[in-house]
Amino acid sequence: MSAPEWYSETITPGVRVSFEAGRVVHRERTPWQDLVLIENRPFGRVLLLDGATQVASADEFAYHEMMCHVPLLAHGHVRRVLIIGGGDCGLAEEVLRHRTVGQVTQVEIDAAVVRVARQHLGSVNSAVFDDERLKIVIDDGAKWLAARQEQYDLILVDSTDPVGAGAVLFTEAFYRDARACLAPGGVLVCQLGVPFLQRDTFVSAVHNLALTFPVLSCYLVAVPSYFGGHLAIGWASDGLKPDDASLELLTVRASAARLQTRYYTPEVHLASLALPRYIGEAFEEGCKPLLSRKSSTSTMPAVAVQPPDPEAPPAPASTTTRSRSARGG
Repeated sequence: MSAPEWYSETITPGVRVSFEAGRVVHRERTPWQDLVLIENRPFGRVLLLDGATQVASADEFAYHEMMCHVPLLAHGHVRRVLIIGGGDCGLAEEVLRHRTVGQVTQVEIDAAVVRVARQHLGSVNSAVFDDERLKIVIDDGAKWLAARQEQYDLILVDSTDPVGAGAVLFTEAFYRDARACLAPGGVLVCQLGVPFLQRDTFVSAVHNLALTFPVLSCYLVAVPSYFGGHLAIGWASDGLKPDDASLELLTVRASAARLQTRYYTPEVHLASLALPRYIGEAFEEGCKPLLSRKSSTSTMPAVAVQPPDPEAPPAPASTTTRSRSARGG
């Protein structure tokens, strides 16, 4: 009997995470990256791009539910949604659970990711490919967005980390293009990595958002396959904050949507905005451009900075950026 095959990724210098492949479901070199899909006992089917974990079928619900339901239920009237990245289509499936959403446009750079996800990740995305509300565009998301004139109620950036082709999705220029495509009252939501291991990346992304938007917030989700602590999700808008809707209103909206969730609840929605001290301090550091503008004008909306948790540990001394990606695209 042959020894099991293991796939490892270096999260940050000194930290490596490995998955045993009970079976290699698919492997190919796409025009953009190395793509491998394996079966793993605890995590189910795991998609890796250039050796970095993208999605695991056993825990994808946590990330996708929080990325989707927090903005949709806080907003309450989302009709048109744009997703940048997210080639596994799990986020699109979660968005399309909302029957009030009329159109979802997804822009993914690598057609192979969508093809393999459609063939082998049905538990993540099976409903989306028969839904006429979804339009998938194979293109560079940043370039595509820069050329748009359409407006969206919600833009979800389901991106890789800021390395290689994904780096542009964390820049001030990209955030300005996104803001230009938001309808009045619209919201931009984007993954910002794991602050414990990626503090510099997190602060830089928040800084660029603060140069662009008058209202910022950040909320957290625990995704077991994303090693290193809570994953941070950024929120940016011209006025709406994720806690503007009360618990009672969120409960009414969630009930009306008839959502079947495994992670998201209205209570978790509001609780996810309470940041541990080390994340809250990093968030405030990134928000300095916005806080400076606020101090110079009394009409500037307040940044939605959550008070840090006094019981949380201090920030780690190392701020190195790991190479793992966040979700295919």
